[in-house]
Amino acid sequence: MIRTAILTISDSCAQGTRADLSGQAIKEMLEDGDYELIEMATVPDDRQTIASMLRRYSDEQGVELVLTTGGTGLGPRDVTPEATEDVCERMAPGFSELLRSEGFKRTPNAILSRGVAGVRKGTLIVNLPGSPRGVRESLEIILSILPHAVQMMRGGGH
Repeated sequence: MIRTAILTISDSCAQGTRADLSGQAIKEMLEDGDYELIEMATVPDDRQTIASMLRRYSDEQGVELVLTTGGTGLGPRDVTPEATEDVCERMAPGFSELLRSEGFKRTPNAILSRGVAGVRKGTLIVNLPGSPRGVRESLEIILSILPHAVQMMRGGGH
């Protein structure tokens, strides 16, 4: 089982004025796989708060996979990629490259996503878009790759 956390980054969801449909979409997509959901949380679009949660998942809870949703666009409060880069020791650009290139085939707006992916200790962190549709489409693209990525982090071969 892959110890997993879902982190929704959204001011409105954190304030309770909007339902977290994107986090729920991730949860539903992981239910049929080898994923043990350790925690689902929602935080506002605040760089330090996001980074703190990512550190906690990695350093304290031993989560192996963190999927974030939201805060990856061009808006003034979209800081998820920066917070992710703040905590990662190594970046994994192939995820974001693949998500943008495949996403572009469905909508040209996919290139506006600034999401990144990287590793902190034994935790893979992947930024996904903030919309339920964007989350589903993106996760469909990488879902089959995630178990192998986690196995490699555990010391498994290529």
